Amino acid sequence: MTLTLEVPEEFARLMAADAGSLTRAAFEALALEGIRSGRLTVAQGREFLGISSRYEMDGFLKAHDVLLPLTMEDINRDAEAALLHRVKRPSSSQLRRNSVFHILLLLAFCRLPLGLDSRSA
Repeated sequence: MTLTLEVPEEFARLMAADAGSLTRAAFEALALEGIRSGRLTVAQGREFLGISSRYEMDGFLKAHDVLLPLTMEDINRDAEAALLHRVKRPSSSQLRRNSVFHILLLLAFCRLPLGLDSRSA
């Protein structure tokens, strides 16, 4: 579908530096209003605007003060998903053991003297 808008020159200059920027501003306004009104889903708006990632779209919506309604169910589901995918961090004692092991392995590999030879004392 082709849509043609007649925009006064003064208004166009205020809105954008060139015709391409003005076209982009019009697309963004259409997508934002579609999402706000519920006529478009966020995924449809993202596709319409050619935004590749969901996170970029979230930032775009936030920058334009479009806040999506969240229910407690949504928040609980997100929290459960985050807990499921959380990476367990090693304890400090495990990190120390791993560090000592890696240093000893490096020294053995490089054949560097440890300076622990009883004859050198």
